[in-house]
Amino acid sequence: MFRILKQSFRTGVVTEAVPAHDDAELERLGIEVRRHIDARFGGSLAIRQVDAGSCNGCELEIHALNNPFYDVERFGIHFVASPRHADLLLVTGPVSRHMETALRRTWRATPSPKFVIAAGTCACDGGEIGVSYASCGALENVIPVDVKIPGCPPAPIDLLKGLLGAFQIDP
Repeated sequence: MFRILKQSFRTGVVTEAVPAHDDAELERLGIEVRRHIDARFGGSLAIRQVDAGSCNGCELEIHALNNPFYDVERFGIHFVASPRHADLLLVTGPVSRHMETALRRTWRATPSPKFVIAAGTCACDGGEIGVSYASCGALENVIPVDVKIPGCPPAPIDLLKGLLGAFQIDP
């Protein structure tokens, strides 16, 4: 044990520092998002996130939106468990054949006016999976899509920018 600790102290830190996000950009973006949410949704945007067959990379970035750094709830954004309570569907992954029917039902259960955002490269264009016997490919092959947020996975700040893009659309 002592030998391992000694080697660790001798080697030092071998990882690279992650570049810090610009807090000012996040605050500016958050204020803009909040302004649109107040005007269009009465102060609160309810998002139903649907995993249609992803690798969970996008979900990790979506979950990061709720961590103390991003804390999207201060901008009026919250996630809901039922599509009946949602204003927006945030879908990740290439749509697997097993999820196709469930996704259509979720879309129909979401009250109008509704927005659909394809988050991640797989949801936008099928990604590495594409269309196959087990996959419908891109989300737009199954339900209408309003905004696409590319990236594998998209960063939380890009997800916020995508939400802002959805607000520019008239339902």
